[in-house]
Amino acid sequence: MRVVLFNGSPREKGNTATLLTRMSDVFHESGAKVDYVQLGGQPIQGCTACMECRSNKDERCVLEDDPINEYIQMMKKADAIVIGSPVYFSQMTPETKALIDRCGYVIGGNGKFLSRKIGAAVTVARRAGMMPAFHSINDFFFINDMVVPGSRYWNVGVAREPGEVENDPEGLSIVSRLAENILWLHECIQS
Repeated sequence: MRVVLFNGSPREKGNTATLLTRMSDVFHESGAKVDYVQLGGQPIQGCTACMECRSNKDERCVLEDDPINEYIQMMKKADAIVIGSPVYFSQMTPETKALIDRCGYVIGGNGKFLSRKIGAAVTVARRAGMMPAFHSINDFFFINDMVVPGSRYWNVGVAREPGEVENDPEGLSIVSRLAENILWLHECIQS
């Protein structure tokens, strides 16, 4: 199994990274191949809705000044995609939104090649506001005909300062179980 994890936080060692690393550990223990992408903090341009990706049908975005095309191919090769983001004013980071918009246009215009792959969202916030970001990320998976597993609760962590999510045992448990459910679901899909 191959999993790609996208960390939409500009904090490379922040709370979103902690939750994704927890999931990565579960995946590694099972022998899965894991690709981890530090998305946040990169200069990633938003989608311009030029529709060239749909005309060209080459599984690429025409904007070439950032790694989005590499990420599209990583998604294509993966069996499961996890997108994590901290919450800024009830939504995901701009880098996460750019990833979703640009990849979404390319994928949608090129045969929806993520169909029946597994997708999962993970969000982190100080107190509240996680759910709009959580739903927006999951909407990316739903519109691309993907399968979205659940966990014991929504895949959210409660934290603000780097490291605080370590004080959220429920959040840590939720993402560990989410990783287990992704592995289980992949096994079911393969059989």
